[in-house]
Amino acid sequence: MADGFNILITGGAGYLGSVLVPALLDAGHRVTVLDNFMFRQNSLAAVCHHPGFDVVSGDARVEDTVKPLVRDADVIIPLAALVGAPLCDKDPVGAATTNRDGQLMLLGLLGRDQRVLMPVTNSGYGIGEQDKFCTEETPLRPVSLYGRHKVEVEAAALDRDNTISFRLATVFGMAPRMRIDLLVNDFVYRAVTDRAVVLFESQFKRNYIHIRDVAGAFLHGLGNFETMKGGPYNVGLSDANLSKWELCERIQAHLPSFVFLDAPIGEDPDKRDYIVSNAKIEGTGFRPVHSLDDGIAELIKGYRMIRNSVYGNV
Repeated sequence: MADGFNILITGGAGYLGSVLVPALLDAGHRVTVLDNFMFRQNSLAAVCHHPGFDVVSGDARVEDTVKPLVRDADVIIPLAALVGAPLCDKDPVGAATTNRDGQLMLLGLLGRDQRVLMPVTNSGYGIGEQDKFCTEETPLRPVSLYGRHKVEVEAAALDRDNTISFRLATVFGMAPRMRIDLLVNDFVYRAVTDRAVVLFESQFKRNYIHIRDVAGAFLHGLGNFETMKGGPYNVGLSDANLSKWELCERIQAHLPSFVFLDAPIGEDPDKRDYIVSNAKIEGTGFRPVHSLDDGIAELIKGYRMIRNSVYGNV
C-alpha cells in the first residue's frame, strides 16, 4: 500500500468509476472520489470498508471543493461529466460547465508533476471516410456538443505533457452504477425485454469496448506512464468495428427470438459513423480481455435482474 499512488477521481461513483475505483484499490492505490451523486447511486458501497478509500459528496465545478482534494493527489482521473450526446443536448449549460469549464478549472489547479489520466471519447472523429481507419492522427471533427467539449478539454490536457488521454470506444458491460442508454447495453436490454428494436441509419459504424477493459487501460497507463504520457490513445476492440445492423446480428446469435428492422424514416441523433484503429495502445502491450460476445452474455444475465429505466443518463 505504501508504494501506491494517491488518486483523485472526480465523478468516481458513475458507470466507469464504479468499476475503476475497486480495481485501483485492489492494485494497492489510495483513492478519493468526488461525486455529486446526481443519480442517487450507492455504487461504491462495496468499497467503503477499504482503508485506502475516501469519498466526498460535492460538485466538481466548485473550485473551493476541488482545490484541497487536488493538493494531495499524485494522479487525477477526471470522470465528472454529463456523458453522452442526448444528455448534453438536454442540458447544454450543465454540459458546458461540467464537461468543459469544470475540467479546464481542474487542469489549471494542477502542478507540473501531477499526472492526469483523461477519459475522452472517440466520437471526436465524427463521420469517418469509407473503409478508412481513424488513428490518433486523424483530424477531429466532432458532430455533437459532447464530442466538441471533450476535444477541447483533451487539447488543454495534452498541452501539459504529463497527461495520457484515452479516446474511448462505446463502452458496454454491467457495472454497479449501470447505464442502459449506451448502444450495446441498450440493444441487449431491448432484445431481452421487448425482443425487438427499430434501427435508424443501421449502416452507421462505430467501435466498442468492455467497461472492465477500460479500467484495465487506465491501470495500464498508470503502470506505463513515462513511456505513454503526452499523447492520445484509442481504446477499443479491434475486432468490433461494427454497424448497428451487425451488432444486432451478434445479439441475435445469443437471443434467436430477437427481431430488428430498418426504419424507413427518421434519423439517429448521434451521427457518428467511423471505424477505429487501436494499434497505438496495442503497441504498448495493452490487450482487451473481454469480447463483445462476453459482454452480450453478461448483459443478458444482468437484465434478468434489472427492469427499471433509472439505469440510464437520459
